[in-house]
Amino acid sequence: MTILSKEELGALQDSFSRLLNDHCTETHVRQWMADRKGYDDALWRSISDMGLTGLLVEEKHGGIDAGLTAVEAIMEQAGAALLGAPLMTSAVMSVAALRASGDEAAMARLLPDIASGNSIATMLITSPEGDWTENTIGISGQKNGDQWKLNGRAGFVLHGRNADVWITVANTENGVGLFEVAAGATGTQCTALPAFDHTMVMDEIELNDVSAQLIGTEGAGWHYVHTAIDSGLVALAGEQAGGADKILDITVEYAKIRHQFGRPIGSFQAIKHMAAELKLEVESAISAARDAAEQADAESDEASSSRYLAAFACADAYVRTAKDAVQMHGGIAFTWEHPAHLYLRRSRANQQLFGSSDYYREQYLTALGG
Repeated sequence: MTILSKEELGALQDSFSRLLNDHCTETHVRQWMADRKGYDDALWRSISDMGLTGLLVEEKHGGIDAGLTAVEAIMEQAGAALLGAPLMTSAVMSVAALRASGDEAAMARLLPDIASGNSIATMLITSPEGDWTENTIGISGQKNGDQWKLNGRAGFVLHGRNADVWITVANTENGVGLFEVAAGATGTQCTALPAFDHTMVMDEIELNDVSAQLIGTEGAGWHYVHTAIDSGLVALAGEQAGGADKILDITVEYAKIRHQFGRPIGSFQAIKHMAAELKLEVESAISAARDAAEQADAESDEASSSRYLAAFACADAYVRTAKDAVQMHGGIAFTWEHPAHLYLRRSRANQQLFGSSDYYREQYLTALGG
């Protein structure tokens, strides 16, 4: 792993922030919300050229291998800008699953194009009624000779319609397997799902006798998926912390210019107290997300507990900050034209993306031995 110094990490964040400030403004985000794709190809190419799609990919496959600390830092900026591109599902979760599999042939075949941004990967994990656990896999795999065929449905697939490769989880006779499926192959159907967060691209995918290639060892698939979800939780925590920080900044600036009774509303004690409490929430969320990434990269004994702490703390902090930001803005934040509700929608959707806050509180206590 290539450990980036504080200066290098800060420079990477600054460069990404400038890119998003120019090419992922609120105007852009609203345009992409109306587009079935949900993001811009030119921006994705710029993100890839910066090396951000290869942050977890080993150098021998064309990546940087900078670890989750770098991923978390980048996701803070992505969350602040409400970026809808498939960074988390392609550059983080799919890469983590492939690396966990130890399948050198699959990694050599898939990772170089993912690292370069020429290929987008996503994961088909749970059924349409599922909850991101091993018990709710909705796809089964059957082997005929040397050929694998997959049948079933997967729900809540991030960027299924935009992906080139579907990394698919399926039940087999010998346990859970992980498979490579070419997106749009014969026998596949991709249906767009409505999302509370209009910046989120989510699909349901149906497979009918679709040809697939086994990745890693049959029966070990859920271990690979668990690793992918763990990495996704750290990336998501960074996105949530960045989004919470940004909407708080927007709200504080508004409180300085919005006048009532002849004075800025930010001068009222009630607003000051709310802002101060939210600042504590946001700073705590940022600390939790960064600590989770650092503990994961260090492979410390506290990695699991830190990750689960970040999973519920960052989710809850984002929801509270976005909700209170709407209240502090007053009636204007309830209008479609104001960005506050976009952050509220993102916070609510992210809070449920890989499981509820209560679920991860339980996992946190279990990791602590409680």
